[in-house]
Amino acid sequence: MNLPNQLTVARLVLTFVFVALLSIDGLPYGGTAALIVFSIAAYTDFLDGHLARKHSLITNFGKLMDPLADKILMCAGFVLLACLNFIPAWIVIVILSREFLVTGLRLLATAEGVVLAADSLGKYKTIFQIVTVIYFLLIIAAREPLFQWLNPVFDLPLLGPARLGLLLIWVSLALTLISGLSYVWKNRKLLSDC
Repeated sequence: MNLPNQLTVARLVLTFVFVALLSIDGLPYGGTAALIVFSIAAYTDFLDGHLARKHSLITNFGKLMDPLADKILMCAGFVLLACLNFIPAWIVIVILSREFLVTGLRLLATAEGVVLAADSLGKYKTIFQIVTVIYFLLIIAAREPLFQWLNPVFDLPLLGPARLGLLLIWVSLALTLISGLSYVWKNRKLLSDC
């Protein structure tokens, strides 16, 4: 298994660690650790693709598993944020639905011997979703000593969850819907047998 694919697998493992850290009540520095682990996992998303392209290490495994690992990480982040009442559950359901739809299209393509790589709109969607999750993880981490200095920043009217947080959520939702519809439209031939 080449290095980019190892990073993809590492992102899956880090996702489980992230979920555990954020799920255990009363864990000292759990929010800070979850922020760090999520950030490292998100960075591997950039790094594995960069290394694969730079060193011509693109594989079918990477084309399939990289976007899947991204989806698992992002869905875990949004579900946990909904459980912590930062994001409305219906928005998370829309995001999950889009991810299942795109994964379903990829499975249909694989059955026909075609590998569908992620497109640029989907990559922008992922970047914006990462920023959104990290923003709310910073709010959680600011409750702990290492990041307490951020509390005054989140108290500012424009940078708090009521304004910036809400904007990030709505833009993430819009990009999720637009990229999902674009993906379905570009690959509509796969649905012609339905």
